[in-house]
Amino acid sequence: MSYETAIPPGEPTYECSYCGQPFSRDEYLVLHRGLEHGDELTDDEVSAFHDVYEEETEEMRLFRLKILGVLVLLYFGFLFTYSVVT
Repeated sequence: MSYETAIPPGEPTYECSYCGQPFSRDEYLVLHRGLEHGDELTDDEVSAFHDVYEEETEEMRLFRLKILGVLVLLYFGFLFTYSVVT
């Protein structure tokens, strides 16, 4: 599957050696290779994919916790505002 990517002029590009698709960050390239070309990767590339994937998973987990905290604060903020106003 090919996605349309746009990289600003003058920015460094990282191109997939398997399909030629460009990426703006090396991490995106590593994730792409692991997800799209997993059967063709060397052991070093598989190891790099697992490292980047774990890091991305941890970042997403932290993001979800932050969003949950914001939603809880909003909920109780509206609840207390409602109880004061009525």
